Amino acid sequence: MIDELHDVIIIGSGPAGLTAALYTARAALHPLMFEGRAAGGQLMLTTDVENYPGFPDGIMGPALMADMRKQAERFGTKFMSQDVDAVDLTNGAPFSVHVGGDTYHAKTIIISTGARARWLGVPNEERLIGKGVSSCATCDGFFFRDRPLVVVGGGDSAMEEALFLTKFASSVKVVHRRDQLRASQVMQDRAFANDKIEFVWNSTVTSVLGDETVEGVELLDTVTGETSTLAAQGLFVAIGHDPETQLFAGQLDLDDNGYIVVDEPSTQTSVPGVFAAGDVVDHTYRQAVTAAGMGCKAAIDAEHRLGVDAHNW
Repeated sequence: MIDELHDVIIIGSGPAGLTAALYTARAALHPLMFEGRAAGGQLMLTTDVENYPGFPDGIMGPALMADMRKQAERFGTKFMSQDVDAVDLTNGAPFSVHVGGDTYHAKTIIISTGARARWLGVPNEERLIGKGVSSCATCDGFFFRDRPLVVVGGGDSAMEEALFLTKFASSVKVVHRRDQLRASQVMQDRAFANDKIEFVWNSTVTSVLGDETVEGVELLDTVTGETSTLAAQGLFVAIGHDPETQLFAGQLDLDDNGYIVVDEPSTQTSVPGVFAAGDVVDHTYRQAVTAAGMGCKAAIDAEHRLGVDAHNW
């Protein structure tokens, strides 16, 4: 089936996509959103969100996403739960979006497919996400006051997470599979100088311990092969993120890490009429509020583009 021509199609949900949907819907652009089967993004894995403005008592991540969706729907956003199979951006607008056996066309596209945290893939890790297992110190560090924590990783992100967590934790142990860090020298120096941070070298986490919440981790010494346990009340996995950009490879400019390149301060990608917002672009801040802000920018950019191109339709 070939669908009607839409003013804007939004691919992906989460704070960026839902904010873009809200703004484009209020601008009477009748957005069509393919939110995918993993609708709501990473906040669906978060319990308490206490750093999103307007909620003095905090809000559950899934509840926040549900409220944002209701607000966008109220103004006329049409939602579809399918995942997009392919897109064709090569010939300019109108763009083609292929879902199942159907093809949808749009004058503009907003991409908000996000990024997924890399996890360790060890027993109990997934079960305890939001119950002591996290991939975002900025999001969750406040909940771990005076508790012993473990950070896994050896790059700049891991050092940033560990240093941030020292504001709250009683101690932070950094577990790294090698005997030296990959982080930049300045980040290493800061971490080594912090009295709250200790390093567990040549070790990998093989299991997360705990029934209802994290109680510790099981470690494997990569040199001796010996196993041990390390008590902790929180595990922060800081081994990187992977942007969800597989659909757009070869059609949009991506950076060396696979994130979509935009013409800042706008959200314009390398293809005119295609915009991107949220964690699929941002590998620095990765916060719900910054993603929402970018979603607003993308909506305004798309609205402006449609106004400029109005004579073509």
